[in-house]
Amino acid sequence: MHDVGYFYMHDTPLQVKAIHDVTLDVRQGEIIGIIGHTGSGKSTIIQHFNALLRPHEGNVTIFEADASDPKLDALSIRRRIGFVFQQSEAQLFEHYVGDDIAYGPRNLKLPREEIRERVRRAMEIVGLAFEAFKDRITFSLSGGQMRRVAIAGVLALEPEALVLDEPTAGLDPEGRDQLLEAFLTLHREQNMTLMLVSHNMEELARLCHRICVINHGTVVTIGTPQEIFSQPDRLRELGLGVPAVTDAIDQLQQAGILGDVGTVLTVEEAAAVLQEVIES
Repeated sequence: MHDVGYFYMHDTPLQVKAIHDVTLDVRQGEIIGIIGHTGSGKSTIIQHFNALLRPHEGNVTIFEADASDPKLDALSIRRRIGFVFQQSEAQLFEHYVGDDIAYGPRNLKLPREEIRERVRRAMEIVGLAFEAFKDRITFSLSGGQMRRVAIAGVLALEPEALVLDEPTAGLDPEGRDQLLEAFLTLHREQNMTLMLVSHNMEELARLCHRICVINHGTVVTIGTPQEIFSQPDRLRELGLGVPAVTDAIDQLQQAGILGDVGTVLTVEEAAAVLQEVIES
């Protein structure tokens, strides 16, 4: 997307500019995180990624197609780029788990055996055993399991890329870790492009190749997790934070307990730094 602007209630006296001057390129096969305080424009931006929204200013190119073109085959784009909304379990409606996941492939008029195989693969990716869960009543599942069913329903369409809006919000640590591992598996085995909105900085540090920071409807900065989280003061000014372990190591450095060890992003990195200090 280049210089994109979008208005809610466009061309009315009540129109509000939600985003402006947004320029962002997503590279094939990368995992990109998008962060910003509540109301900063994150969800509006990501809904342009698969033509759920069309720009009022600037241009968005999706797989070499102009999203502003009235002749754009938006349905084809949405089959190639799956979208997982916040609290996606609210989208579930079929009585049985297998039927809910199969809903999209059935609408594609695929052969029965191919539908069954797609459902099986999607369930395995998100950590739901096919035989154990396909005939379970959907609304008898835990919140984390329902979230995985919703994501499996998107994966059963076999998209080339995935947009994820707060996919782990509200999940317990075990459910969150299972989903994160599923996303890493998708990327590792299929080189799938993932676009991820999250308030969980630990997740972003662990998963992402790049992170884009949004404030007041536009891109403030974009860089690697190392580059973004090495600016804790700037992030705090924007109402954001850094991973807890990054903050802890930074405070130890400021207190003179640790020397200059740079920006530490993960617990594993922190453990290695502290072990080196102990041994020295």
